[in-house]
Amino acid sequence: MGPIGKGAAAIIIIIFLLSLASTLIVPYDPDTIDLDSLRQPPSLKHILGTDSKGRDILARVLYGGKISISISVIAALVSIAIGLTVGLLSGYFGGKIDTFFMAAVDLVLAFPSLLLAIGVSVIFPPGIYTVMIALSSVGWASFARLIRGKVLSMRESTYIEAARALGCSNARILLVHLLPQCVPLALVMMGLKLSGYILTEAALGFLGLGAQPPTATWGSMISANRSFINSAPWMVFSPGIMIALTALCFNLIGDDLREKYDIDSTQGRF
Repeated sequence: MGPIGKGAAAIIIIIFLLSLASTLIVPYDPDTIDLDSLRQPPSLKHILGTDSKGRDILARVLYGGKISISISVIAALVSIAIGLTVGLLSGYFGGKIDTFFMAAVDLVLAFPSLLLAIGVSVIFPPGIYTVMIALSSVGWASFARLIRGKVLSMRESTYIEAARALGCSNARILLVHLLPQCVPLALVMMGLKLSGYILTEAALGFLGLGAQPPTATWGSMISANRSFINSAPWMVFSPGIMIALTALCFNLIGDDLREKYDIDSTQGRF
């Protein structure tokens, strides 16, 4: 990666490490209600102020970052696993298998990502795992389409023909010869898509479809305190800035990877 991509990656790592060490950095429990400290502005005692229930915002922002980033990364990895499987099978075998899988991919990509994620979320009880399922259910299609294109370009190559001539089974060709070529591409694509996962996770949390109170996520923090945006804007700005900063950094990483590996970012959506 170039200097911009490396800088963005460093910021993401710092945010996540601070989130993991939130209990060591901030001496307040993110879920403890303090009725004597309602809506206090930023101060030396509460660096980012307190919310409508007297909870320390810095503690909740850091704890929420751990939840929001973890959900997005795990959902992206699940999407990669599904997309790799579908893309490999579809591109290698072709025929009816390819037609079936590509019809499923086209169906998923035909709907706006956020609306489809909301539709999936309302099927299950609200919670962290529901958000992961929703993000994975929507995000796998773009990975599958990209991997299928890569496999189509490789399946008639000389080394694949040589593997067939040596009697290699289809499973061995897929797992030993094709999969290693596709994994780096999928990971690069993950860098392109993670900002979308962060924004969608925040949107689902804002709508109340994500982690339930008192568990903090950036989206749910904005939703819970949006009515105080005029009288106590610090309660909304802090998680909002973290969402924007994290999404921007992932976008910068994705742009850097796209230029380096010459990947079309319009393949699929999220």
